Amino acid sequence: MFDIIGDIHGCNTEFIQLTKEMGYIWEKNVPIHPEGRMLVFVGDLADRGPNSIEVMETVWRLVVEQNMAHYVPGNHCDKLYRFFLGRNVQITHGLETTVAEYENLSNDEQQLVRTHFMELYEQSSLYVQLDSGNLVVAHAGIKEDYIGKNSKKVKTFVLYGDITGEKHPDGSPVRRDWAQHYRGQAWIVYGHTPVKSPRKVNHTYNIDTGAVFGNKLTGLRYPDMKLYSVPSSMPYVPEKFRSFD
Repeated sequence: MFDIIGDIHGCNTEFIQLTKEMGYIWEKNVPIHPEGRMLVFVGDLADRGPNSIEVMETVWRLVVEQNMAHYVPGNHCDKLYRFFLGRNVQITHGLETTVAEYENLSNDEQQLVRTHFMELYEQSSLYVQLDSGNLVVAHAGIKEDYIGKNSKKVKTFVLYGDITGEKHPDGSPVRRDWAQHYRGQAWIVYGHTPVKSPRKVNHTYNIDTGAVFGNKLTGLRYPDMKLYSVPSSMPYVPEKFRSFD
């Protein structure tokens, strides 16, 4: 029914490999499954990796142009959207790679990429409820009592996780392990926090396996709950992975 793809972060080669591994055939620059399965993207399409714009354009074609996939925005998507709006955002934490790609395009190409991504972002929901509410896909996860709601508090949680307001020594936010306390029956599939292997806790799955940090890109087939992964071609950065031991 649905194939959920973890944070791609511009790793287009791995994205193509993963979809092929999952049985998709690429036609006219989009992956199509012969059995009509739909891709679902957990956000953070861009930043840090080498081919962010290509990933963004493919997802735009699937979601906006052909209505063949679902997408929810991640925090990097939110920041890129604000950059395209002309807001004063810091071009750091990976955004610099996407901006560099964008600035290498012609003016006409820039206009097209900007328009397409803004369309994709503006028509997306904070999170999606699929299979009659039995599956919820949200970038950084979602608390059970937030499902069905939209507010500033929900948006912060969905984009950034259960942040405490404190920072780690490297400047990244300290996050609570919300999945340990989740007691809902709906499956929550999310990414955002890189883990070395997909992490199943209660009825939740974290499938951000750090493709852009040299580990692997992961997809989860629903309702089978079968995992697929392809190795990353990026340099391995062990300190970027969260351990829950």
